[in-house]
Amino acid sequence: MTPTESGTGAQGSLTEVAPGLFPGDTVPDELVGYRVPSACQIAGITYRQLDYWARTSLVVPSIRGAAGSGSQRLYSFKDILVLKIVKRLLDTGISLQNIRVAVDHLRKRGVEDLARVTLFSDGTTVYECTSAEEVIDLLQGGQGVFGIAVSGAMRELTGTIADFPGERADGGESETAPEDELAARRRARKTG
Repeated sequence: MTPTESGTGAQGSLTEVAPGLFPGDTVPDELVGYRVPSACQIAGITYRQLDYWARTSLVVPSIRGAAGSGSQRLYSFKDILVLKIVKRLLDTGISLQNIRVAVDHLRKRGVEDLARVTLFSDGTTVYECTSAEEVIDLLQGGQGVFGIAVSGAMRELTGTIADFPGERADGGESETAPEDELAARRRARKTG
């Protein structure tokens, strides 16, 4: 199996492949983005890492890029998912060069396709598996040491991202994080 191989076969809908992946089985709105501080906190990375990865085109904001001083980059759900995956791969000691190769393959996929992917690494190379047979072949060959089930990372991200305010790229109404009791009291005190 090569690092770029992926399984083929009949592909059903996201709910058939990964039922319960998203609440209400809805894929996140592709027009909703998250600002840099939120993206950093959600992905568990520093601002410096995010900025470097954006400048070197490892993970660029797909909703809105920086357009001069004072502009706000907006990262999509998929962007933040890739950020989390990059962080996990870095934490296991994989080189940024090999991570770039893996990210290039992930970037070509839609959110639904990502739910079918499991990434494995032997410490140097990242392997993309899309079927149980590929996972078995990889493990039998003694190559796989560390694995990331992308659907699991998506489920985790879906739960985490709900606590952060999103911003619509089309200028529509922004999504806000659920208001807690303390925030409601402060708002009530300010409005009288």
